[in-house]
Amino acid sequence: MRYLVRDRIFGIGDDYWIEDDRGRHAFLVDGKALRLRETFELKDPQGRVLVTLRKKMLALRDTMTLERDDQPLATIRRKRLSLLRNHYRVELADGTGLDVSGKILDREFAVEYDGELLAEISRRWLSVRDTYGVNVVREDADPALLIAIAVCVIRLAERESGEG
Repeated sequence: MRYLVRDRIFGIGDDYWIEDDRGRHAFLVDGKALRLRETFELKDPQGRVLVTLRKKMLALRDTMTLERDDQPLATIRRKRLSLLRNHYRVELADGTGLDVSGKILDREFAVEYDGELLAEISRRWLSVRDTYGVNVVREDADPALLIAIAVCVIRLAERESGEG
């Protein structure tokens, strides 16, 4: 399943719909204004919060956390000891690790588990400006989680490069 994400979702206080490949509203990104730390909620079309994305306040390296039902779901940070600036590690609460690598700022990267592709993030499929696609490859994968990971990794890379 492919989802279309607009880059402007990063404005605090902004709300934005992510659409599926048929143009239907699939997820709402709700940017929470007036919070001490950067916070977004990824909601389903009925308004239920699926994943909460937060910038971690006290961390040596830029870090974002994901929560589901107020429980930790994942922590995302640039991979240590990597020569590639575009390599991030996602540590899920159950101990599973996902790798994110590619050209993050160009919106051309992949999310993998143990060498197996879970999702591709790309602009090359689209002609719409400031939009990228999240193609969830595995049917048993969690689209909300993979979209949240893509949003966080892009935000972290922008911050690191001075764009965000």
